[in-house]
Amino acid sequence: MGSRPQFIDDLARGAQNAAPSAPLDPIDDSALLDAYSRTVIGALERVQQAVVFISVERQVTDQRGARRQVGGTGSGFIFTPDGYLLTNSHVVHGATHIVVTLADGARFDADLVGDDPASDLAVLRIGSPEPLPHVELGNSGGLRVGQIAIAVGNPLGLAQTVTTGVVSALGRSLRSTSGRMIYDVIQTDAALNPGNSGGPLIDSAGRVIGVNTAIIAGAQAISFATAIDTAKWVIMQIFAYGRVRRAYIGVAGTTTPISRRVQRFFELASASGVHVMEIVKGSPAALGGLRTGDRIVAVDGVAVDSVDGLQRTLDASRIDRPVKIAVLRGSQKLDIEVTPVEQTG
Repeated sequence: MGSRPQFIDDLARGAQNAAPSAPLDPIDDSALLDAYSRTVIGALERVQQAVVFISVERQVTDQRGARRQVGGTGSGFIFTPDGYLLTNSHVVHGATHIVVTLADGARFDADLVGDDPASDLAVLRIGSPEPLPHVELGNSGGLRVGQIAIAVGNPLGLAQTVTTGVVSALGRSLRSTSGRMIYDVIQTDAALNPGNSGGPLIDSAGRVIGVNTAIIAGAQAISFATAIDTAKWVIMQIFAYGRVRRAYIGVAGTTTPISRRVQRFFELASASGVHVMEIVKGSPAALGGLRTGDRIVAVDGVAVDSVDGLQRTLDASRIDRPVKIAVLRGSQKLDIEVTPVEQTG
């Protein structure tokens, strides 16, 4: 049997003579975090304690006419320290009992302050003896495609779930459960699942830019959120009237760009307006003389740059009184007088 190779003997002697090794210092993972991770973590820390789990009970009637209680769940977020919450209308609509569970596990019965199925938004209130953690509402009007979007919620009952992506598109339209179109909806690829509804979509600074509302079944990474600018308008309407009052003129349209040359010539405040695609027969718009093809650029001197902007402008203050709608028609800018009525249904 031959002798052992020399390098084995050398290794053995080295092991015998080596001093006990000192314990390794723990690795500081924070130094390894990349900028994207730090951004997401920082944004999440600003909102996480304000995101809530919502459970509801409803009475339904089965095919035999018997009534029974069924449950449902969703997400929401606190936007004032005194306990006002925002969620989706379809999460709480028709509920007989609403329970809100905070991030720390505290549970509260919630009251429905106002519900707007047309925008799929609802405001709740919980009572707390102490100020509650709450989010900062951002602005969706300045969003850009490609910027970071972070969704927080309780999909499938899994509390405080976070998904990330980007703003995939802006200005989408989505039909609400009431049948009315919600305009200027944000499309994102941040994954949403049942239970995410009503949770916040936030930007890289932790500001809420949308309310997560829907997915397309069977599609991959196509999710939608109601823009927070729309939500803020709905909140103010609910605070003022307990519901959303809308002035109705009877047009369907789409946001359209206006060339820089036309904008300068007519001294318009915005580079976009609303292209009138359809006018309801017998509606205020039809009676006032609006035509398909017109581009609406202002209402009573207030610039209108989008369909969502037109809807916000046609608020309760303009119901049953004449308003001047500025339109571009061909090479002319015209003021057309229309008297909106209150929207019903």
